[in-house]
Amino acid sequence: MGSLEYNSSRPPIQVDDVTLAHLKIVIGTKLRRHESFMMTWLVDPAGTGGRLTTWMHPSIPLVFSFDSSTMPEIDPKRIEHMIEYLNTRGDLVLDQLG
Repeated sequence: MGSLEYNSSRPPIQVDDVTLAHLKIVIGTKLRRHESFMMTWLVDPAGTGGRLTTWMHPSIPLVFSFDSSTMPEIDPKRIEHMIEYLNTRGDLVLDQLG
């Protein structure tokens, strides 16, 4: 289970390494193009802690931390689905990504 730290203002978002590797590509692509967007996640994966949404912007520090030293295999179709979802909704909702 890796983590994503954004602006160091909250505890890191806990994300499995495979999903985190895909998020790294999607988020990196959007921010490299200077395209800001919203990202939403469950505070507690069990669903008891509500949701948080943050505005992702290229100027705010972002750290991807992987548990494994080897990068997971990337599924191009999953990347395509995530970018399409984000471009359609304007919000990258972590618990709704497949």
